[in-house]
Amino acid sequence: MNPPERWPGRDGAPVACLEKLKVLRENHAELAQAMQDAFEDALLMGVDEAAMRAILHALVDGLRAP
Repeated sequence: MNPPERWPGRDGAPVACLEKLKVLRENHAELAQAMQDAFEDALLMGVDEAAMRAILHALVDGLRAP
């Protein structure tokens, strides 16, 4: 899972700060790996694939902005 090529800012302009882009890429990689690991573990333990996808989507949908 590759990170987006462009990270849109609140004003619609892309985030350009190199340090911010580095952090965003690192966070994306960490989250992608954690989600992949959790997904694979669930499937190995017999969880239905579609159900696990829905559970992961629900996690994202439940995120709250600070």
